[in-house]
Amino acid sequence: MRIRLLRAIAFGMVALALGSCSQSQPPVPVVTHMDDYGTPIGNQQVRQGGDLVMGLSNDPDRLDPTTSSSLYMRYVMSTVCEKLYDNDSSGNLVPQLASGLPQLSDDGLSVTIPIRSGIKFADGTPFNAAAVQTSLERHLRLEGSQRTGEMGPITDIDTDGSSQVTIHYSTPFAPITAALADRAGMIMSPTALKEEGKDFGDHPVCVGPFKFVKRVPGVSIAVERDPEYYDAQNVHFDTITYRIMLDAKTRAAALRSGEIQVADTMSPTDVDELNADPRLHLLVSGSFGFQGFYLNIGNVDGAGKPIKPIDTPLARDPRVRLALSLTIDRQALVNKVFKGWYEPACTPIAPRTSYATQVGTACPLFDPERSKQLLTEAGVQIPYPITMQVMNVSDQKEYAQALQAEVAKGGFDLRLVPTEYPDMLTAQKKGSYEALLLGWSGRLDPDGNISRFLTTGSSGNYSGYSSPAMDEVLGWAAHSTSAQRRGALYEQAVRFLQRENPYIYTYRLRNLTVHSTSVTGIEVYADGAVRVGKAAFVTDRNS
Repeated sequence: MRIRLLRAIAFGMVALALGSCSQSQPPVPVVTHMDDYGTPIGNQQVRQGGDLVMGLSNDPDRLDPTTSSSLYMRYVMSTVCEKLYDNDSSGNLVPQLASGLPQLSDDGLSVTIPIRSGIKFADGTPFNAAAVQTSLERHLRLEGSQRTGEMGPITDIDTDGSSQVTIHYSTPFAPITAALADRAGMIMSPTALKEEGKDFGDHPVCVGPFKFVKRVPGVSIAVERDPEYYDAQNVHFDTITYRIMLDAKTRAAALRSGEIQVADTMSPTDVDELNADPRLHLLVSGSFGFQGFYLNIGNVDGAGKPIKPIDTPLARDPRVRLALSLTIDRQALVNKVFKGWYEPACTPIAPRTSYATQVGTACPLFDPERSKQLLTEAGVQIPYPITMQVMNVSDQKEYAQALQAEVAKGGFDLRLVPTEYPDMLTAQKKGSYEALLLGWSGRLDPDGNISRFLTTGSSGNYSGYSSPAMDEVLGWAAHSTSAQRRGALYEQAVRFLQRENPYIYTYRLRNLTVHSTSVTGIEVYADGAVRVGKAAFVTDRNS
């Protein structure tokens, strides 16, 4: 186990560990709620078969691992499309479709991945190194891919027989294993890719405990048990239906009535009452991710395209953006809106991880008077108007309204536009917004929480931010295998961020998932994904 952990760290993984918390103002609170990630079935007696219904808090984008940017897609695809690697509840790297941990060449320029043998995709196509190569190439090169920047400076991907794939780099790239534990590591059937092309996401075919059946947009997604799956003896449900239920109170009522058996992203305003119901069980985990809002400062032709100037004070003058950050009392907003279940987020570096430092997680000051001074220096009208799109769900609208009142004290007129989640994803990619309240579920390696959004030309650089100095710092951080060195470099990145503020970090949620006690084996980790693929109904003790 010690060797496994050391090797995981060498590949840039972040182990969950006690780390330094910010001691700046406002302080990060001590979380008193106990974590419960759920437990695998193990030796429990469970019932075979049955149909699980999960209430999904938002409609995913297209079910295509290459182009998706939706957390909710990850929920569905966790049952349909396995990855080369996964993480466990402790943040350790574990092989999934790979047969072991990667092997790094002495110069750090080649990463060799051993591949499982004797398994098949849901359409019967053999799973082998060539299939892995095809998917990795698609993630890297397909137009519109959201994975390209996550995979690093790849020069070539080749195979050695049917059971080994090697990724070659121009410079070392430590975060690759973490990337392969997410959508960049999802492997798609080459037969389906050939038949469907860019429409693969309408009929996804992968290796997984379940296979895709149908989707009714805005209503439901259905999957059924895959008899071809290599570990089919540990798959219990016959089907899983993901029912789109945007309203948290509707999901809560459906849990109580038994209409659904599990629901994600429960509201902090409902969760205490749900937790007191003996028929229900609450799963709680911290998060690697963050919530906040994008400010569009150069995304004119779409994320990843060359930036262009936007002729507004907000976009061209960092003093205006800094002023906006200074108006936010992050702790007070969390306490007011989320009843202490969430905590402030001040930077993209998650506390209590091995790359967290005091400087790297420190909160900006709360100083609305200084905000007004900066706006005056910038020569803008006060109150300065900003139009912000916000997800059209109750918690997000409540937070946005509290934020609206907060920033008014510092000289801003925040105008809120409730928007459906799929439309927000489109807006962030196209750059058709001024401000956008939207977060990120988080990744094991900090590179996945930073470089994707801040590197010049990245397909996830939704703000249109570009800084050669930031690019250089993040490049060095990605090349290093030293956690201490990387932590110091991310401190520099945070300093750049808090001067330029293309994204303003506000809070860090805790993953709140509730399921019926009639079900066991559901798990949720700090990466935000709810895992139901190997859960089951408990045995009826009265039968």
